[in-house]
Amino acid sequence: MSLINVEKISVADQQHYPDSLFPLVYASQSNTDSNAVARWIQQHKSKIEAELETNGAVLFRGFGVVDDQGFDGFIRAFGWPSFTYEESLSNAVRHNRTELVFTANEAPPSVSIFLHHEMAQTPVFPSKLFFFCEQAAVSGGATPICRSDILLERLQSEIPDFVAACEEKGIRYSQTMPAENDLQSGQGRSWASTLSAANVEEAEAKLNRLNYRWQWQADGSLSVITPILPAVKTLQDGRKVFFNQLIAAFRGWQDARNNSEKSICYGDDSPISNDDMAVVIRLADQLTFDIPWQTGDVVLVDNFVTMHGRRPFEGQRRVLASLVA
Repeated sequence: MSLINVEKISVADQQHYPDSLFPLVYASQSNTDSNAVARWIQQHKSKIEAELETNGAVLFRGFGVVDDQGFDGFIRAFGWPSFTYEESLSNAVRHNRTELVFTANEAPPSVSIFLHHEMAQTPVFPSKLFFFCEQAAVSGGATPICRSDILLERLQSEIPDFVAACEEKGIRYSQTMPAENDLQSGQGRSWASTLSAANVEEAEAKLNRLNYRWQWQADGSLSVITPILPAVKTLQDGRKVFFNQLIAAFRGWQDARNNSEKSICYGDDSPISNDDMAVVIRLADQLTFDIPWQTGDVVLVDNFVTMHGRRPFEGQRRVLASLVA
């Protein structure tokens, strides 16, 4: 029976907090085979899960994952329930590689994907995310991550009235989904794909169940407004986190159909101050760690604790993803 030699290592710019590191990094220094890796994961699953909740993200380097099938096997070793892309309300265009593995956002390399909690702009969201770097970019292409519990502490200190309004009122998001997938947009998934609807009637039935408002546009696109969704979430351990998609929507929901500055409001439909959003963005940028992808890296993210995004890049970059219910 082959064994693997795993140790915790430091990486440049790793963030140090009193009780945690961001991200936590595990490195395997030995030649690894998939069976040995799976056994190691199964033996350490409970510890990794606890460390993930505390630290927010775990980077696995040198674990012998080379392609989508290997990534699929790495994920399955944890035994967690899957959250499928097809059933999600994600507004990003993706393509499945395996049952569990799909491509990350298919937006052009020049497009920034700004910090967000996965699917926090919808009533249904995953608890964890896996990312796998199948091929690192020639330049750029880092995945920025940010601890939302730390961010909320900073926001409460600097703009407490904004935090109070977020907690009291919640958030609504506005978006227009195209009739067909738009690969030029980070929010380009069609309404039929997003809603798993074969026709207008099925789409409206699902929107009714989800308590969305909607309006059909002349070009066949669909404009929707979400129900009131949380902007601050309390975790099981009592920590509060800035759980939403405010930064991504305000900075990045901009395309032929959408105006990013009109994409968010409080739950009572009152406007969110641009000045407050400027503070949110400034503080989040200060707290961001850029994952320095190496081909073969796998990152596990706690979706309740940590936001993520994507930097622009040059050359080929293939990062695959998987969601945990």
